[in-house]
Amino acid sequence: MKALCWEGINDVRVQDVPDPQLLNDQDMILKVRLSTVCGSDLHLLTGHIPFMQAGDVIGHEFMGEVVEVGPGVTRHRPGDRVVVCSFIACGRCWYCRNELYSLCDNTNTNPAITQHLWGADPGGIFGYSHAMGGFRGSHAEYVRVPFADHTAIPIPEAVDDMSALFTSDSAATGWMGADLGGVKQGDVVAVWGAGAVGQMAARAAQLLGAERVLLIDRFDYRLRQAESVFGVETINYAETSVGDALLEATGGRGPDVCIEAVGCEAHSTGPQYVYDQVKSKLKLETDRPIAVREAIYNCRKGGSVFVLGVFTGVVDKFPLGALMNKGLTVRGAQQHGQRYIPMLLDRIASGDLATNHLATHVMPLSEGARGYELFKKKEDECVRSVFRL
Repeated sequence: MKALCWEGINDVRVQDVPDPQLLNDQDMILKVRLSTVCGSDLHLLTGHIPFMQAGDVIGHEFMGEVVEVGPGVTRHRPGDRVVVCSFIACGRCWYCRNELYSLCDNTNTNPAITQHLWGADPGGIFGYSHAMGGFRGSHAEYVRVPFADHTAIPIPEAVDDMSALFTSDSAATGWMGADLGGVKQGDVVAVWGAGAVGQMAARAAQLLGAERVLLIDRFDYRLRQAESVFGVETINYAETSVGDALLEATGGRGPDVCIEAVGCEAHSTGPQYVYDQVKSKLKLETDRPIAVREAIYNCRKGGSVFVLGVFTGVVDKFPLGALMNKGLTVRGAQQHGQRYIPMLLDRIASGDLATNHLATHVMPLSEGARGYELFKKKEDECVRSVFRL
């Protein structure tokens, strides 16, 4: 079958790879219909996540049709249309029973790597390096889905393929940030990053009752899209002081909840960007936490900061003093998708949530390298490249 494979830094190519096979009785084989790039995939291309091998199939946000199930699969059958959570969950460990699915104890097949890096191993994820299990990704004609009863979710008839696609990761991640960030009725919420995850976090905040939602980015086309679709307020940090704008919007207090949806390769117009670039090139830090710093500094006293962007290791100049003395609550997580995806599909069906506008560039898998180039370089106002198989 054809699949888009990582071949080295900034090098992805469509290759022939063996068809997937059922390996365990809880596996199923999915014929992929749609698979989208994700901002966190770019960290694989740039080498920020180093545990890749040439020939690894990438991609983790997808939906499709079931073609084969193992004898232990009870919730799906061939012909079913499903969306697959990017994180694989067994459904029965302590973490899964407590709806912390991305922390599953039984799905990362290479736990030693992350135990050494982070003190514990999170769950496995499709197409996201051997540190996260080494599973084949979704930019392929077919995918093996382990623990299928707990990793794949049926799509209601009222929800089209493209809308369902983004519940696999982007919408679930964004909703989790607003939910676990503690957004409540009447809050003012600031979101850093106007990509798919940031837009979904902003919409989630609205639906959870926020009075005002301000979305921060430097790309006007992403800000315009979010403003047009969801009616959020926007701040272009390349043109406006973020701190001044947030103080003005909140009567001098600061946002109640700040959600960071940028990640380890954050950009800035200030000198901290050059500082972080130099430190990372010298291997004195692994990630650039610019948006996290801004969120902590600008959040109101006693407020909440939630980190959604992917981070891999250690950072410099973390504002621990601001965090402690302002009495902030800071949380972060990879997405617990199984907790949110069924609800998100229902909200799409009811008209509360729109997602398909994110698919600005739809193309065949054979153009996979071009899709990543458009997405990475923000060319042609690309919000997301989607591969149709």
